Amino acid sequence: MTQTIAGLDFAPVPPLWLLAAAAVLAVLALVPAAWRRARGVWWRAASFALVLLALANPRLVEESRETRPDIALLLVDRSESAELGDRAQQIEAARRELEARAGRLPDLELRTVEVPEGGNQGTRLFTAAERALAEIPRARLAGVIALTDGQAHDIPAAAPFDAPFHALLPGRAGETDRRLRIIEAPGFGIVGREVEIRVAVDELGVPRATGAARLTIRRDGEAARSESVPVGRDHRIAVPIRRGGPTVVEIEAEARPGEVSPRNNRQVVTINGVRDRLRVLLVSGEPHAGERTWRRLLKADPNVDLVHFTILRPPEKDDLTPLSELALIAFPVRELFQVKLREFDLIVFDRFSNRGILPVTYLRNIADYVRGGGALLMSTGPEYSGPVSLALTPLGQVLPARPAGRANIVAEGAFRPRVSALGFRHPVTEGLIGANTAEAEPQWGRWYRQLRAEPRSGNVVMEGAEGAPLLVLDRVGEGRVALLLSDHIWLWSRGHDGGGPQQELLRRIAHWLMRETELEEEDLTARIEAGRLTVTRRSLEDGAPPEFAVTAPDGTVTRARPEEAGGGRATLTLPATQPGVWQASDGRRVAFAASAAANPLEIADLRADPGPLRPLLEGTGGVARFMGPGSAPALPELRRVAPGRDVAGPGWIGLRRNGDHTVTGISALPLLPPWLALVLVLGAAVAAWRREGR
Repeated sequence: MTQTIAGLDFAPVPPLWLLAAAAVLAVLALVPAAWRRARGVWWRAASFALVLLALANPRLVEESRETRPDIALLLVDRSESAELGDRAQQIEAARRELEARAGRLPDLELRTVEVPEGGNQGTRLFTAAERALAEIPRARLAGVIALTDGQAHDIPAAAPFDAPFHALLPGRAGETDRRLRIIEAPGFGIVGREVEIRVAVDELGVPRATGAARLTIRRDGEAARSESVPVGRDHRIAVPIRRGGPTVVEIEAEARPGEVSPRNNRQVVTINGVRDRLRVLLVSGEPHAGERTWRRLLKADPNVDLVHFTILRPPEKDDLTPLSELALIAFPVRELFQVKLREFDLIVFDRFSNRGILPVTYLRNIADYVRGGGALLMSTGPEYSGPVSLALTPLGQVLPARPAGRANIVAEGAFRPRVSALGFRHPVTEGLIGANTAEAEPQWGRWYRQLRAEPRSGNVVMEGAEGAPLLVLDRVGEGRVALLLSDHIWLWSRGHDGGGPQQELLRRIAHWLMRETELEEEDLTARIEAGRLTVTRRSLEDGAPPEFAVTAPDGTVTRARPEEAGGGRATLTLPATQPGVWQASDGRRVAFAASAAANPLEIADLRADPGPLRPLLEGTGGVARFMGPGSAPALPELRRVAPGRDVAGPGWIGLRRNGDHTVTGISALPLLPPWLALVLVLGAAVAAWRREGR
């Protein structure tokens, strides 16, 4: 739109200081005449004034202006909290109505900006506004209107623009919300002990809230238990850690009548169960070249407390010397194998034979210890084949293999250990570097002795010469047993014939015995990362894996068949968008995974509340108005206001009228041209002369 504006302008011929000096001299020249009341003084003053006016060069200036429309910004909140109930429909209806009303106002352009979900940083309302304001000249900004629930998390302390900011909120004032807040939750807990989770139940929008709320606590899908919690005060919840790996705890507060939504009444905590320093008892029997292999391995682990005894008397030196005279310290048999036996997490017998050091009663105690949940590892040599073999004692009842026959039990000769077909699926031997494959022999160094044994139970995961069992793993009752039918694994540590993964294999065996969750051969696990649920089944069973049933936090069940991933694993990946506890089952086992709220700041307060926007409202003179319940919002009238006037009133909100423009042309007409100035000055001078000459 083009406008023409006329006005008076001055373009002084001399500099302003010189013009001011001339005016001062003129006044000084007139003062004596005025004091004497001389004739013609006013004509003389008129002459000076005309001279000064001519030097000031007055002009009539006309400007042609191209006016530019003002720009208003409309922010539309699309965050998670703005989608609750009918808020989204109300905000969308308000957006359409405001765009229609703004279109009817002259010289106003309305720009709409969608404010998306801000990841895990809450609603980034001002961040979106700042990006849009970067493209708007401040001289044209008429104001900002935000359609939001008020829960914004990036509002500056002071208004960064000079224009009114108004907020239109869905619903009505006075909403209430109950919130369950996690104050402190440990990430780790020691197996066999309890951890504490500190929580609080807050009543938002309720002045001087009192009373109690009931909490429902579930752990790994077990039966729920309830506790009463005082509102607004810390409460401690004791959670026992019974196994290694993740323990998922779901805590839910009962809904408050009339609250906005129970969305933030539930919290999920994942606690990773770890074992305290593991106590290992190592008993070395007959001296041999690899005697210290197990000691070096266990001493190198900072999480292991090792108790080690070595029996120094070799069988060929049985000279009937009393044990008390051979031992550096007395072997505390009763204390170790009766009093404190169950304090050990693992017992290792390295080439130990039954030569009367351990009475039958204590060997039976060890067998009972294994059945009750203990772990036993035996590394055997020729002593396992004779009359002093532990296989012939009560301990033999828990061993997975016994010597085969009576003759040629000890096989002497070079062979390369191999992973068995079952071992390729077992986590202890799966993926060992240099292992044999279907196309190639193992790249490991050779061993030269093994014990021929007949497996009674368990899983043969490694084989020796002619496919004979070499490493057998078994579960007995609640405990575990590993039997290594050779004493030549130490050759790998010396690098003989190329060596082998001695340290890694022994570490895996020991940690499988001590129930390391990552080495479970029959297991189902679930985890959630980046909004995706991954369910992994590991099993020694051959064939296609069964169908998985995945239960979402809202109870929806999804059934799908996993994909083979090799090494006895099968995986299934699904989107996990709902916060809460997800449950997966393969028909025999159940796994749980916790999905926290994607944007915890966003659901921390679900009320429609203008409080967070107060710095912007107060800094710009804007107001916050509720649009009322229902899908038809009650919107205030839009008005244009001049700069410096109120920007809001009863029933209306204002957008500033800036009047920004661009000058397209200028014309100037001198009001006192030189010829006219000369005539007027001479006329005034002649009139003054004649008046003074009378």
